[in-house]
Amino acid sequence: MRMLVMLYGVVSYVSFFGAFLYFMGFVGDVFVPHSISTELTSYSPNALLINIGLMLFWGVQHSVMARGWFKEMISAVVPHHVERSTYVLVSAITLSVLMYCWQPMQGVIWQVENTMVVYVLWGMFGFGWALVFISTFLTDHFDLFGLRQSWLYLVKKTYTPVAFTEVLFYQWIRHPMMLGFFIAFWSIPVMTVGHLVFSVGMSVYVLVGMYFEEKFLVKELGQTYVDYQGRTSKIIPKVY
Repeated sequence: MRMLVMLYGVVSYVSFFGAFLYFMGFVGDVFVPHSISTELTSYSPNALLINIGLMLFWGVQHSVMARGWFKEMISAVVPHHVERSTYVLVSAITLSVLMYCWQPMQGVIWQVENTMVVYVLWGMFGFGWALVFISTFLTDHFDLFGLRQSWLYLVKKTYTPVAFTEVLFYQWIRHPMMLGFFIAFWSIPVMTVGHLVFSVGMSVYVLVGMYFEEKFLVKELGQTYVDYQGRTSKIIPKVY
């Protein structure tokens, strides 16, 4: 039983990691057969509604399953040692559905021609994803994606929450991972209509998510997090 829980955690982690790697290519319109701005011979007249629905589908799943009341509601069938892995696996599925069903939209908002600027934008695009990835390790990558919970259950150790620490980027901003997403979503040499819809929709989701995450952390950590809020910016150093 314990080995099955560990296997489940590994499968969930690998599934999400694979979906996320594809997602990077999907956002950047590189290396994948179907991306945000794949050119088609004909475009769906309902593309905007479908894409908004897909982003809502992702946002609701990602937000609702992270809420404490939802975790308590499913605790009878999804115990703590597999709760995070289940969240990660379902997130991988919803992300895959979003990418598979995404409807490219015709039209270009901007297209950068200057070679140097194109290189700078691609550099920022890569930096954004690197910031996301590094930020997961600055908190606890394996706890965030459920492997730590599975491992502790396998070795019969009691789970303990990851301690709150201010490391590297977290000394200046509270949400470096979200900053990385913003940079990656918007640092694109060719901004199509579909990509703009995606970037706006996902940016709104990130802002809303940060708002609720801050409320949760204040409730969870109390004055420690309130003091942390007072000496750091939310997402842009010295600004916001």
